[in-house]
Amino acid sequence: MLKVFLVEDEFVVREGIKNNIDWSSHGYDFCGEAGDGEVAYSMIQKLKPDIVITDIKMPFMDGITLSRMIKSEFPWIEIIILTGYEDFQFAREAIKIGVSCYLLKPVNGESIMKEVDALSEKIREKKAEREAAQRYEEEMRERTELDKRDYFNTLVKGGKSTSELIAEAKKLSIDISALRYNIVLLKIWSDKHDIGEYSNSVLRVEEEIRRIAEKSDALFFDFKVEGTALLFKGDDDKDIEKKIRNAIDQMTALFTGYKHIRYFGAVGQPVGRLSEIHSSFDWASRAYAHLYLTSENAFLFGSKEGLRPENNVDILSEIDPKHIDRRLMKRFLRAGETSELSFFLEEYLNNIGDHALRSKMLRQYIAMDVYFCVADFAENELGLAREEMEQKVSFPSEDVLIDENKTHDYLMDILRIALDLREDHTLGRYHDVIKEAITYIHEHYSDEELSLNTLAAQVNFSPNHLSSIFKQETGQPFIKYLTDYRMNMAKELLSRTSKKSNEIGILVGYKDPHYFSYLFKKTQGVTPTQYRSKGRGAEEET
Repeated sequence: MLKVFLVEDEFVVREGIKNNIDWSSHGYDFCGEAGDGEVAYSMIQKLKPDIVITDIKMPFMDGITLSRMIKSEFPWIEIIILTGYEDFQFAREAIKIGVSCYLLKPVNGESIMKEVDALSEKIREKKAEREAAQRYEEEMRERTELDKRDYFNTLVKGGKSTSELIAEAKKLSIDISALRYNIVLLKIWSDKHDIGEYSNSVLRVEEEIRRIAEKSDALFFDFKVEGTALLFKGDDDKDIEKKIRNAIDQMTALFTGYKHIRYFGAVGQPVGRLSEIHSSFDWASRAYAHLYLTSENAFLFGSKEGLRPENNVDILSEIDPKHIDRRLMKRFLRAGETSELSFFLEEYLNNIGDHALRSKMLRQYIAMDVYFCVADFAENELGLAREEMEQKVSFPSEDVLIDENKTHDYLMDILRIALDLREDHTLGRYHDVIKEAITYIHEHYSDEELSLNTLAAQVNFSPNHLSSIFKQETGQPFIKYLTDYRMNMAKELLSRTSKKSNEIGILVGYKDPHYFSYLFKKTQGVTPTQYRSKGRGAEEET
């Protein structure tokens, strides 16, 4: 029910308009009244009516001033001006402000209701347009998240000037300005799944972390395929450390409510320039490499003094070289990325012992152990034949054991080859997953509830992961692919059938006719009716 507010200094006139019109039977809520503009304005700010009827000549604040203030703060409110003065200057000023209509006194209920009814239709149309635009922005959020992920990658790679970084942030409506910055990298997964697999609980936790980030003056970014990055902003190092610790406390408390949720966080070092954020990221990445070296939940701080765990969690204990745990290496081979390789290998060797590669005997032991671990991974988890594996992965020869550097290079090379083999294997799997996802879209596009989340659940991927590989495989974000497919089906129905526009909207997945019409015009440049008329006109010409 639309709300109407009346401003009139003449008591008799105000009572007449208020009481002589049966507002509720006409579908309106007479929500308030005032005798002058000054009192009215504070009431309008609180009540937020849809229509304001106001006299021009009033004490304290006239109708023109009131209308100007209303339109400045609430441009969507429609205004009807009442006056007993036939002065064109008033009318011209009212039109300039954006007043909807101008009625001369004396007025009767019929003339007022005629204008109010006309405005009500206009209001409903505008409201439907606003809601459609808001829904469109929400649906396009996936594209925005992908753009933000790309921006974060730009930030942490370094190489761009501050002015370029600020300009890109502005395009994405990101407030990047601050005196100090620090990065927290976070990985969340379910202990019922492997590190790279998806659970609904993880999705709920990630949404809560978004809210924690907002309250902590931190920017939330999707990091790589399954991780999260929080960019904290502050005035000085104490300020930013306080924000990070408060956020960690909140996140740790959140995790306690999900007994099967595993997490690992890595905190970088604060920096003072946008162009230095890549340095903070490097410190966080060094700590993040311990994700594959521990089974403990922890937040680890990367610092020049070394790595220190939060809450004194002891995850950096020495590992006896005689009892090297291959499971740690396997964890990295399954879920690690090439960009993490150097940090992982450094920390892996450090955990074996100081100067682990100094002894030739130990170099040989480590090199062979890593070789057999990679070979086993390639054969038993990637399904490579032994002959194919041996062509890709070479056995550690005497040449690679000559000194520390050559052994280190060999380990880097063999692990990089393993990750490349996994990537090739994964791409084939991704291709099958996206093929399944596209088939599902084509079969269920008419379901209004079809979304990235429902599709992700169908193929057992996280929404972020699916969004990333969907764009990688198709060149389009999921929502754009779905929208384009629905619009093409709508155009076909408009061209080949005589069904009404709202019927076609329902058939292609849009129960709201206003939203279907808005989206069609937004994407095709014409309304459904115009498209149909244009198509028929072309047929007649041929």
